[in-house]
Amino acid sequence: MQHNNINVSYENEPSRDPDFTVNYKAPFNAEPRQDVLVQQFITPTEKFYVRNHAPVPDIKGESYALKVDGLVGNPLILSLNDIKNKFEKVTINASIQCAGNRRTMMSEYKKVKGVGWGIASLSTASWSGCRLRDVLEYAKAFTKNEGALHAVFWGLDFGCPEDNGKPYGSSITMEKAMDLDGDVLLAYDMNGEPLTRDHGYPLRVVAPGIIGARSVKWLDKVTVSSQESESFFQRRDYKIFHNGVNWDNVEKYWDKTPSLQELSIQSAICIPAPNSTLYLPFTITGYATSGGGRKVERVDISLDGGETWDYAELMGEDKGVCNKYWSWVLFKYTITKLPQLQNKDHQKIRLVCRAWDSASNTQPKDVKDIWNLRGVMNNSWHFVDITVLNQSVKNKL
Repeated sequence: MQHNNINVSYENEPSRDPDFTVNYKAPFNAEPRQDVLVQQFITPTEKFYVRNHAPVPDIKGESYALKVDGLVGNPLILSLNDIKNKFEKVTINASIQCAGNRRTMMSEYKKVKGVGWGIASLSTASWSGCRLRDVLEYAKAFTKNEGALHAVFWGLDFGCPEDNGKPYGSSITMEKAMDLDGDVLLAYDMNGEPLTRDHGYPLRVVAPGIIGARSVKWLDKVTVSSQESESFFQRRDYKIFHNGVNWDNVEKYWDKTPSLQELSIQSAICIPAPNSTLYLPFTITGYATSGGGRKVERVDISLDGGETWDYAELMGEDKGVCNKYWSWVLFKYTITKLPQLQNKDHQKIRLVCRAWDSASNTQPKDVKDIWNLRGVMNNSWHFVDITVLNQSVKNKL
C-alpha cells in the first residue's frame, strides 16, 4: 500500500477480535461494541480499543533497547531486563482515551477531518511497569531551571503516512513526567500479562489523565528537551481550535494553539443503543471519565432531553486521595415507570447523560459550541433516542 509516495506494508498485522467495529483498516483503528465496553471495570485486553498510526512493528523482547538522551547527565541504553530489574515495578489502573472519541457525532453536526470514532475509543486496563520518573532520575535529567521542560517520546512504528514515513512521536511536560503522583509509567504488562503487539509490546508509555495520543506505544527513545516534540502529531494534530478555523486558514493557528494534554470531563450512554425499542423496566449503563486525575463526582440522567435530571449510581474506585483518579467510572440508572406512558401504546424519549468532576467541571450541552476542525474532545451531552412500549401492549401479544 502507498500513502503520499511512501510504501507502507500491513502484511504482518496481529490478529484482532472479530467483533470490533473497524473505523479504519490500515492503519488499524477499531473500537469494541459499546454494550461490551461497559461489561467490566477492567477491559479484557482483546476488547481494548486499538488506535494505530502505522503498521504494527514486530519487536523481539530479547533484542529491545530503550534510549534515554537529551538534557540528561547520564544517557542510557536499557534492555527490557534492565527496565524490569533496575526499577521498582508499579501497577496502576488507568483508562486511555483517544482525543477523537465521539468524533463521528461531531462530524454529524458539521464535517471534520479524522478517523471516525463512536463512543468506545477508550478502555481501562491494569498497567504494570516502572515509573518514567525513576528512569529519568537514573539518567540524571536536568531540572526545569536548566531547560528541561518536555519528555519527548518516539515509537518504533515507522511508516506514519501523515509524517512522511517517520515513526509516531509525542511528548508530555516534565512536570507531569517527574511528578511522583503523576503515575506516568513505562509499562511492559497489561492486565497481568506482557503487552500485546497492538498495545505496544515490549514497552509503552502510559500517561494517565491526558489524551491517549501521548501514551506512545513501542517506545524507542525518551529525549529530555527544552521543546515539545517536533512530531507532526504534536505540532500539526491533536489541537482544538475555535469554530472559525478551517483548512484555508489553519496554518496561522497551528503554532499559536497549544497541544492537547489533559482530558476533559466526559460521559456516554452505552446501553441501550440508539433507536432501541424497550419495555419497562430497563437499565441505562454507561461510563464517565475526567482528566488530570480528577474524580468523577456524579453523573446526571435525564429522561426528557435535559429538562429534568436525577443521579445515576456510580461504580468505580474510591482512592480517597486528590487527583489520582485515572480510571473511568461506570454508571447505571434503572427506569421502572414513565407516567406519560400510562395512557399510550408507546412513548418516544430522549435519554441524556452529563458528568461532573471534583473541580465542578461539567459537559457543555451542544456539540455546536465545541465544534472544531479536527473533531477532538467532543464532550457535549450524550443522548440516545429510544421508544418505550406500554407493558399492556406486550400483554396483548
